[in-house]
Amino acid sequence: MIFSLEYFLWIAPAMILMLWAQFRIRSTYAQGMQVPARLSGAAAAQHILDAEGLNGVAIEITQGHLSDHYDPRQKVLRLSPEVYHSRTATAVGIAAHEAGHALQDAHNYAPLVFRNAAVPAAQFGPTAFMILLVLGMMFNSLGLIWMGIFAFGGVVLFQLVNLPVEFDASRRAKRILTDMGIVDAEGAGAVNGVLNAAAWTYVAGTLQAFLTLLYYISHFGGRRSD
Repeated sequence: MIFSLEYFLWIAPAMILMLWAQFRIRSTYAQGMQVPARLSGAAAAQHILDAEGLNGVAIEITQGHLSDHYDPRQKVLRLSPEVYHSRTATAVGIAAHEAGHALQDAHNYAPLVFRNAAVPAAQFGPTAFMILLVLGMMFNSLGLIWMGIFAFGGVVLFQLVNLPVEFDASRRAKRILTDMGIVDAEGAGAVNGVLNAAAWTYVAGTLQAFLTLLYYISHFGGRRSD
């Protein structure tokens, strides 16, 4: 079977960690929304970009909760409505984190360059993995199965490269918000809580991908095609 009880036992640590991280995000997000900040999320991001001379980066509203992201191809920082408009620690923390990605892009931060190059592996790797795995099992072809596992390895690589990118963006956000006086001591603590909780979701996602890869290597490693 592609998925079995054994598989879920393998990835159980990652699933538990993800559930905990998501709980922490909901909790710290709500708490940070009660802590006022000097600027809205959009204004804070614009202030950071202006200070760095990044006049070519636009800031737009995007729909959805926690849908905030930086698009390096179009040079656009997209913020969810709540983050865009709110003058709270949560809003400026998330906005500053995404602005941190824009700074990474402008300064050719090596892990970000590598991550952007690995995006196709993350986008198409899971689909290729499932197709090759199913075909390999249907036709009893260990070669196809290992091609699928190799494709999933690209997903793991992307996740591993993504970790330092996200950690660095959060580090930049925390420092800049304090240096620019956008948050006070209480706000800095709230920002730290939100961004640290978000970081754990990236760790959990990476761990799940890695344990999944190990599971399939272990599951098919001792087999031979008939």
